[in-house]
Amino acid sequence: MNMDMQAQKQWVEGLRTGDEATFDQVYDHFRARLFSFLLRMTLRQDVAEDLLQETFLRLASHGDRLREDSHLSAWLYTVARNLAMSYHRRCFLDQERVGELGRLGFEAGVGPFEALAVNELQARVEGILARLPAKYREALLLAGAEGFTPLEAAEICGIKADAFRQRLSRARAMLKQRLDKGSATSLTPQEVLS
Repeated sequence: MNMDMQAQKQWVEGLRTGDEATFDQVYDHFRARLFSFLLRMTLRQDVAEDLLQETFLRLASHGDRLREDSHLSAWLYTVARNLAMSYHRRCFLDQERVGELGRLGFEAGVGPFEALAVNELQARVEGILARLPAKYREALLLAGAEGFTPLEAAEICGIKADAFRQRLSRARAMLKQRLDKGSATSLTPQEVLS
């Protein structure tokens, strides 16, 4: 990440001492990017908002226990990712919501991705990305959109760096294949959650 490591160290120190101003700075710095990540992981604005709030509640309640050498952005993305994965597991048990996750297409001007798309290619990429299995979507978002190195992203995902690189390679191949096809293929709910 292009984050100044000195600023992160200062934020960690402030969080460890319970400084409210530091928490506000961290919130202001990471809120929009974490929300975007969660929105793309869950495909639902209301859920992304709830998970974002829970991520920062966890920071507020556990910030005093951060290690001095904690990489704050990785810590936040790990919490957000774990919350998103828990959401997906709960949805898997609720077949009605699983149907919503696997549903193709958004109505023009209504879905969150249409609001973000500035051109047709970006809209296609967002649509295909939304339909990739969660672990591949996550890899592309962490490495591409969020700018984490493979080592940092692997740490967030709780896997080895080589495993993350392989996952990222597969994700890129899937994205390219679906872009080359010209349209996203339908996925089963189990594929969306894998």
